[in-house]
Amino acid sequence: MSYVLGLDLGTGSLKGLLMNREGLIIATKTSEYDLISTQPGYSEQRPADWIEAAKIVIKDIIAEIPDAAGQIEAISFSGQMHSLVLLDQTGAVLRNAILWNDVRTTAQCKTIMDQMGARVIEITKNKALEGFTLPKLLWVKENEPEIWSQAARFLLPKDYLGYWLTGNQQMEYSDAAGTLLLDVTNKVWSRDILEAFDVPADFCPPLVRSIDCIGTVKQEIAEELGLTSDIKVIAGGADNASAAVGAGIVHDNTAMCSIGTSGVFLAYEPDGTKNYEGHLHYFNHAEPEKYYSMGVTLAAGHSLNWFKKTFAKDLSYEELLSGIDEISAGSDGLFFTPYIVGERTPYTDSQVRGSFIGMDVHHTLKHFAKAVLEGITFSLKDSQLLMEQYTGKQFEQIVSVGGGAKNKDWLQMQADIFNAKVVTLETEQGPAQGATMLAAVGAGWYETVSDCANDWVNFKETYEPNPQKAERYRLLHKKYQNIYPATKSLFASTPN
Repeated sequence: MSYVLGLDLGTGSLKGLLMNREGLIIATKTSEYDLISTQPGYSEQRPADWIEAAKIVIKDIIAEIPDAAGQIEAISFSGQMHSLVLLDQTGAVLRNAILWNDVRTTAQCKTIMDQMGARVIEITKNKALEGFTLPKLLWVKENEPEIWSQAARFLLPKDYLGYWLTGNQQMEYSDAAGTLLLDVTNKVWSRDILEAFDVPADFCPPLVRSIDCIGTVKQEIAEELGLTSDIKVIAGGADNASAAVGAGIVHDNTAMCSIGTSGVFLAYEPDGTKNYEGHLHYFNHAEPEKYYSMGVTLAAGHSLNWFKKTFAKDLSYEELLSGIDEISAGSDGLFFTPYIVGERTPYTDSQVRGSFIGMDVHHTLKHFAKAVLEGITFSLKDSQLLMEQYTGKQFEQIVSVGGGAKNKDWLQMQADIFNAKVVTLETEQGPAQGATMLAAVGAGWYETVSDCANDWVNFKETYEPNPQKAERYRLLHKKYQNIYPATKSLFASTPN
């Protein structure tokens, strides 16, 4: 039997997924690693820990499925975006990786936008934010000159795994799009941006497609892990692009609503001509020549977790949310804004904080719980409306994944608030499945990513919008949108 292996390098763990030619999951293993935070706002990891986790996962999979040792045809990756891995001339790591959720680079972001903000948005389709890679490069340049003087190249996390396995350095387009250095439409490193910020062009690795073979497993690594050395290593994709592949977001007018700690509303884009003026993220897709747009709610599931921990710690989630369908849409006048750690889309405001608005003596715990779900979904609705406003999109289907897909009442709420059909996945494996599908295409099992998705992605449940509730939520969302401009000044920084 033939297999493909996907390795998803996340922020807290590495997940391996082994699948066969029929698209069935044969084995899955996970290995965790630590974050390093030496002061507030700093978030780093040791790339060596990623390699150790990959070794553990691969060995565990081989131990469970011994015949996979000689039958894996291809390995591919998905990985956390933006995080900076700096290498010297020999390919050795110079410092801990600075992660996507590290926020030390506010000053560098301001410099980028002050110096060439409109041009950066035109080229990269994105604003400079602390998560992106270019601000991290500039921070190292300004604050660690001894490291900068030794630096020869940068990679992103999953591309570093590819380098470890093959000895070849490269970066594929869906991850490169999140560096703030890529000309997203023309798919080349931007000479204008590199020159403006005095970053050497050879810092940037060669660019490849997500489905391209970047080499085979090095002999010594194959022997250590018990693999054959002729296994193809496929470039892979950024985590959000890979998650989109794993959810079947490879067709026009389809979107994904992903509710984890943060929330993502992601839509397929058939070409690179759209212009959201930086109000949404716009990146190259893992499917060659395609793109995706994306809005982010910083505290989606995090808002619900916070609410439960603070006000209902003795209840299970099922108990907390049971009966919310009996409360009318709009929670009887109670609104919640999920800005408890600031917000990304549509406001890009790190200072704003969340609120309950419209509290009344008749409101119960159930009202507050429903208002939290509605507020999270309203925030994601903001991203949907930006897509409709700028490009006239009309979504035929939205795939719900993550915590938001685990409660039937919340799923129906999503259908009503988005006013679109919402579906769930038969099997949800997130970015790891997308990575495995990219391996399958790279191995030649399918000609295109969409062909693989059509075979391997199956839907389970369907939720159609209720026309009366959809209209009610449309009006309620307009009220919700008034809360941010009415309250943002309360949280703005003021002199002591």
